[in-house]
Amino acid sequence: MQQHLGRLEGVDKVDVNLTDGKVAILAKEDSRLDPARVFKATYDSGVSVVEMTMEATGWIERDAKNILIFRVSGSQIYQVVENEAVRPFAMNPSPDKVFIRALLFKKSGKQKPKTLGAVRLEVLEVRKQP
Repeated sequence: MQQHLGRLEGVDKVDVNLTDGKVAILAKEDSRLDPARVFKATYDSGVSVVEMTMEATGWIERDAKNILIFRVSGSQIYQVVENEAVRPFAMNPSPDKVFIRALLFKKSGKQKPKTLGAVRLEVLEVRKQP
């Protein structure tokens, strides 16, 4: 699985911990790493995804349709589920760069999805960057 994920565009390093069943993927500097491709590559390697989280820095803002988004770069944008973690930013978007830890996917029931589907970030933690 480590080699399979390491071949993805934008991947710098893959760390697989079999003890706790976690995989950490570090993106290359200034690259775009597509969560849907990571999910599919994991599935294609024969491993089921139970939970998928993301850590990144960027900006929480509102788009032209007033939808809350997380912007990693000019072309990498994710819709954000409004919750308590992002409420201060949802009410008053700030130009400050932030770090987030967000849930991308969590398995429910006996489903075995082969694709990630539409990515909506459920932010678990957010803090301003210095």
